[in-house]
Amino acid sequence: MDVFIKKGSQETPEIHLDPQTGIFNISGKSLPEDVKEFYNPVIKWLEGYIEEPKPETLLKVKMDYFNTASSKMILEVFELIKTLHENGNKLTIEWYYQEDDEDMQDAGQDYADIVEVPFQLICYQPEN
Repeated sequence: MDVFIKKGSQETPEIHLDPQTGIFNISGKSLPEDVKEFYNPVIKWLEGYIEEPKPETLLKVKMDYFNTASSKMILEVFELIKTLHENGNKLTIEWYYQEDDEDMQDAGQDYADIVEVPFQLICYQPEN
């Protein structure tokens, strides 16, 4: 299985999914015109990964902003990889938010409450 890389833009997040390390990163902004078209390849790749996962998987999410349509797709990603946890593999989701961004902190807490997997909210200082 190959590494999945999608370069970020002003409207789409950067996505880096490495099946060799089990470390996945999603970062940036997410407001693509067609969210399903953007996220479907990610969903498809993750479905393949779940068939032969690493014993430990870490998903790091560091979003600056996402729209409502993207929030539904992000939840779909979380619900899909929750399968790893349910199958007995170690899964951790790290949700990064800037210390002054209560909306992102609240969104992370909402996701944590919904997906019920090991979920860490990590506050960081914005870069100047």
